[in-house]
Amino acid sequence: MADYAVRRIDDMEGAYGGAFKRARAELGVSSFGMQVLDLPPGLEQYPEHDHSEDRQEEVYVALRGYGEIEIAGERHRLDPDTMVRVGPGVSRKIWPGPEGMRLLALGGCPGQLYEAPEITQLGAPDPLAQQQS
Repeated sequence: MADYAVRRIDDMEGAYGGAFKRARAELGVSSFGMQVLDLPPGLEQYPEHDHSEDRQEEVYVALRGYGEIEIAGERHRLDPDTMVRVGPGVSRKIWPGPEGMRLLALGGCPGQLYEAPEITQLGAPDPLAQQQS
């Protein structure tokens, strides 16, 4: 039996009102994190964060649309022709452009086994839905 998975992004289970696609779990990936984010135009609520605690580095690739990524206070264009890596202890924040942006986020912890956060598991509760209850 061949070991592979094929899924359409728009058919993947989502969280945060469907904006956070659980791509890692949908494809059965266990060695690194992988999510697809559909960010609407003008979104300012994407959280500024770093991964000092879990030591995860991330790579971002815009699949559709464009915007900017703010890294340690400096903004850089993020479009389908640009890939960005951010180390664990460095702050980052995504700013989608006027058309919005579909973003692929890949993550892993150098030298460690990857442990998937609960939010990325299929069937996990949607934090946005829980906040609205």
